[in-house]
Amino acid sequence: MAAVRIGVLGCADIARRRMLPAMAAASGVEIAAVASRDPGRARELAERFGTRPVQGYDRLLARDDVDAVYVPLPAALHAEWTEAALRAGKHVLAEKPLTTDPAATRRLVELAGRSGLALMENVMFVHHSQHTAVRRLVAEGAVGELRAFHAAFTVPRLADHDIRYRADLGGGALWDTGVYPLRAALHFLGDGLRVVGAALGSGPGLAVDTAGAALLTTPDGVSAQLSFGLDHAYRSRYEIWGSQGRITVDRAFTPPADAAPRIVLETSTGSEDVRLPADDQVARTVAAFAQAVRTGAAPDPVVLRQAALVQAVRERAAA
Repeated sequence: MAAVRIGVLGCADIARRRMLPAMAAASGVEIAAVASRDPGRARELAERFGTRPVQGYDRLLARDDVDAVYVPLPAALHAEWTEAALRAGKHVLAEKPLTTDPAATRRLVELAGRSGLALMENVMFVHHSQHTAVRRLVAEGAVGELRAFHAAFTVPRLADHDIRYRADLGGGALWDTGVYPLRAALHFLGDGLRVVGAALGSGPGLAVDTAGAALLTTPDGVSAQLSFGLDHAYRSRYEIWGSQGRITVDRAFTPPADAAPRIVLETSTGSEDVRLPADDQVARTVAAFAQAVRTGAAPDPVVLRQAALVQAVRERAAA
């Protein structure tokens, strides 16, 4: 089976630290080229992974030895370069959020579908096996009927020059850390979620939101309380409450590959630790994308529902 040849548009930190090492280690995947507007940066990163440096994103998209591209650019640039890649006949794995506008997200999903190209948003935690185990416990009735979902993803303050503090580049807590609890709510509660309350706040002197919370509900009245932020003590956790118990997952969204997950199940009879083998969600994401490329899988419609919820949170917070 021929390797999926992936070109990388940009030299972002997540590409350097997580995605390129996973691609280099993956079976059936080849890093075909690394592009940057800065030839020196492209050359340095390409040499590190034994691939070709390319100056300029358009030049990489024009290469016939690239089957797919990974887009780790700032959020505000995702729509432009994802569309350019699709129109160049390339499959696309784009960092989250896929775009900062639901209409643009829908346009890209429709374009990929018409073109028979894989389009995947890089929300990695959904590929980790611990969440499959949680779903199984819920389906087996371990906590009874669902009553509530609580999730939080917050990180400490970043350097002042970090792009996540720049409004013109699509920065802000909602698009950066808020996507995680929102996607988790979709993952466990399904499609019918609606936003009934939201708040966004900004740190002193910043033009983007650095903290937020949202209250959502399902048609059956199951609530989802979500928190996110860029200026907080670290927290990466969700809880599923039922009529007969509660499931808690810590280190939920960015667990290290060598960390053995621990799911805590609490019921009236006591507390049980469910231990699972370590899992690498980055490697699983790369493998899932390569499989989507090989099969020409249609984009997952959850990306549309997520985009709509993110927009609804912003609108409700501004009301």
